[in-house]
Amino acid sequence: MSDSAPSPDKSTETVERAKPRDSGDVIWEETAPPSDKIGAEVIADFVTRLPKKPGVYRMMNRAGDVLYVGKAKNLKNRVSSYARGVGHGGNRTARMIAETANMEFVTTNTETEALLLEANLIKRLRPRYNVLIRDDKSFPYILLTSDHDAPGLFKFRGARTRKGDYYGPFANAGSVNSTITALQRIFQLRTCTDSFYQNRTRPCLLHQIKRCAGPCTGEVSKDDYADLVKQTKDFLSGRSQEIKQRFSTRMQTASDEMDFELAAIYRDRLAALSHVSGHQGINPQHLKEADIFAIHEEQGHFCIQVFFFRTGQNWGNRAYFPRADKTFEPAEVLEAFVSQFYDDKPVPRMVLTSHELAQEELLAEALSAKAGHKVVVSKPQRGEKRELMEQVARNAREALGRKLSESATQNKLLAGLQEVFQLDRPPRRIEVYDNSHIMGTNAVGGMIVAGPDGFAKNQYRKFNIKDEEITPGDDFGMMKEVFTRRFARLKKENGNESPKDESAEDTMPAWPDLVLIDGGAGQLSACREIMKELDLEDKVTLVGVAKGVDRDAGRERFHQTGKKDFTLPLRDPTLYFIQRLRDEAHRFAIGTHRAKRKKDQLKNPLDEIEGIGPSRKRAILHHFGSAKAAGRAAVEDLMEVDGVSENMARRIHAHFQKG
Repeated sequence: MSDSAPSPDKSTETVERAKPRDSGDVIWEETAPPSDKIGAEVIADFVTRLPKKPGVYRMMNRAGDVLYVGKAKNLKNRVSSYARGVGHGGNRTARMIAETANMEFVTTNTETEALLLEANLIKRLRPRYNVLIRDDKSFPYILLTSDHDAPGLFKFRGARTRKGDYYGPFANAGSVNSTITALQRIFQLRTCTDSFYQNRTRPCLLHQIKRCAGPCTGEVSKDDYADLVKQTKDFLSGRSQEIKQRFSTRMQTASDEMDFELAAIYRDRLAALSHVSGHQGINPQHLKEADIFAIHEEQGHFCIQVFFFRTGQNWGNRAYFPRADKTFEPAEVLEAFVSQFYDDKPVPRMVLTSHELAQEELLAEALSAKAGHKVVVSKPQRGEKRELMEQVARNAREALGRKLSESATQNKLLAGLQEVFQLDRPPRRIEVYDNSHIMGTNAVGGMIVAGPDGFAKNQYRKFNIKDEEITPGDDFGMMKEVFTRRFARLKKENGNESPKDESAEDTMPAWPDLVLIDGGAGQLSACREIMKELDLEDKVTLVGVAKGVDRDAGRERFHQTGKKDFTLPLRDPTLYFIQRLRDEAHRFAIGTHRAKRKKDQLKNPLDEIEGIGPSRKRAILHHFGSAKAAGRAAVEDLMEVDGVSENMARRIHAHFQKG
């Protein structure tokens, strides 16, 4: 099913069939409520038409924004509890009911399907009153390819489009790198790219230091290399004891046959394998495949620590700080988090939680249906699992302590910005702009964003300078283009003003409270001109940050509309904070520029010819060795390449002759 629901016809009740991800057939039921009703009254109007079936409901305000997504075993009974308007406890639910102006419903075949669909909708719609996962970036995996004669071992992140076996998830790239390094020592599979592999005429350094068996130049037979691949799969699938026994047997056989060199190879592999699979405190003896979740709450904030165990080893951990109302109990937050967590991740055979979940059996059933194998969800009571849970819980407590400490420091710095630039309140969203180019070439603009939680890297934006009328190197012109594109779009999507929603203080608003521009009065004036044209002159506070005398850090001058430019004391914490923001914008802009410049430098002349795709380009390069050689070739020579017709050969020849 598409993630988006069918658009409702507000004049009539619509019922359409759809098939959502991870569930069976469902019915979208969308009903237009009376326009003069809101809150418990409009909910009560819906109750009269609801079926007593499992499903998912959405509560929306007058603007159409989704406030809350929930699931129910019996939709009529569940929504009826909201219609009564009392007995919910806490201001969160009362506010949610009071703001509800419309509702939408999806009936499902089972409560399990409803739970899976609820998780999908929460992650896509991000309703204000649900528990939301933040920093939900993708996890890295180990990929063992199967689309090559000599399979390779790679770190992988993203859509699984390449054929092969994926192992993970790992908590971070460092865990993947260390595991791949260990696997290189033991099994000596290649880690080079396919193009590097094809162009080798002699073994590379990795073969010399015994990290690769050297399949590229035939240092190992295909059968022997295939055996190494199988051993790697067995190890990553948790059968390390079988491999150790196999290595031990082969070492002894080689020793008995007086082949001490081969015996030494197996001895070294056995030692490396024992080191990797050894059972320290972080590698449990009886837990082969599990994820462990522990939650800690303090001052109305939550931290969930997740540890990943695969093949009896700890593959890393990650801390999450979900957005949830302070009225939620830790067990409620944890249950909502786990149900969303596996929306786009493989599910292990065991999920252990620090708190007993109210719908433990239902969650296990839903995860089992999604994974295709039995999944156990439980709170450990004793033994090794209980000890591991205590360790994970301790990490959650310490991570939240560090987070709260950092937040307190960040709040002081934001209060400092409020005082220095005379803002109405501490800024929740700060945007910093910078440009980068070399003599006007590959010009880009960069925008970084910061707020109460530090740098918000998922909000960063880059702008390729497109206006051909801008004089190369014209910083004012580039800044004008960046501001025009950024704020014209922001105005179109969000209207003229940033919404002042006090109930969402911990969210990152769309509009900035403060904009810092890398430059002096000239850049500030150029940006003010754009904001005036967009009728946004008084909506955002603009500040130009000019480099001081001799470009020394600490002597920056600040330019602000209607005020005389000024500096801050050398050791002022607010000054250090502004320098950090400016340096991050500078780093991001330069990194973006370098990436663009590198891409242009690596651009192949064949890419400019219409009709030359990856396959033809590869055939031409394999035939001639380089694009330069192809450019010197005659039409007859070009026609000898597979897939190149006479017409295409003449087009290629004409392109290079014209160049």
